[in-house]
Amino acid sequence: MARAALDRLKLDRVLWIPTGRPNYRQGAIASAGDRLAMLKLALAGEPRYEIDERELRPGASGYTVDTLRALHGEMPQAELYLLIGADQYEKFGEWRSPEEIERLAELVVFPRPGFRTHGSALVVPMPPMPHAASDIRTAEVDLKTQVPAAVANYIVRKGLYR
Repeated sequence: MARAALDRLKLDRVLWIPTGRPNYRQGAIASAGDRLAMLKLALAGEPRYEIDERELRPGASGYTVDTLRALHGEMPQAELYLLIGADQYEKFGEWRSPEEIERLAELVVFPRPGFRTHGSALVVPMPPMPHAASDIRTAEVDLKTQVPAAVANYIVRKGLYR
């Protein structure tokens, strides 16, 4: 998705923001440190990718709208895009302050099998990814075909998700 966005939208960079401990849903299976380490491994070698750790800080709300408000305050002239899969887009109306999110960032949706991409969001066509992250975490698909080798090795070495 990130590569498709970089190419299709002519973005300067993609900012990856790992989620911390949101109050509105069950926390992640892997620790924040493990998820950050895997993200760094996955993004290695791509200078147009950056990691923003703000949602991992104690007290962070984890709400997209709060993160976008902060980013907009730090970079008021920047044109922000929010990249999401069609599965999340179907639930977008349930997010906190969806109207404000759309005011702060252009919604960019990527197709997923079985999910619609209706509405006002910009759709970036790309070959659909048939598996969700939850499929990878629950071993329903071969790990090494779905994530970079360095990430697969990290998951195995640390005994994550299995």
